[in-house]
Amino acid sequence: MKNKILLCLLLLPLIFSTLYAKKQNGEQLFKEYCWGCHHQIAQAFGPSFKSIANKRNKGEIIAQIADPEGTYQSLGYKRNSMPSFGDLNAKELEALADYIYKFKDKK
Repeated sequence: MKNKILLCLLLLPLIFSTLYAKKQNGEQLFKEYCWGCHHQIAQAFGPSFKSIANKRNKGEIIAQIADPEGTYQSLGYKRNSMPSFGDLNAKELEALADYIYKFKDKK
């Protein structure tokens, strides 16, 4: 019995770190947070990732995700309809921006 409890305690950090690592994956984050309004290459309720990546640098993309109310005017939008995703940490924002940036046209 003690061995089973010890094994469970030893495996818990591995299980949680695996779950946390998956959340940092840009495509997973897209599916969880963005897919309702954005698509990768087609216009939906919001602009496509391709359109965003062709107009913005990664810093602007991260800023818009982290604080859409504070950045929409400086990015040329007339209004903000995007919710804030303040629960995303810096690594997750970077992973999501990297995923969006994959859709930038190759020159």
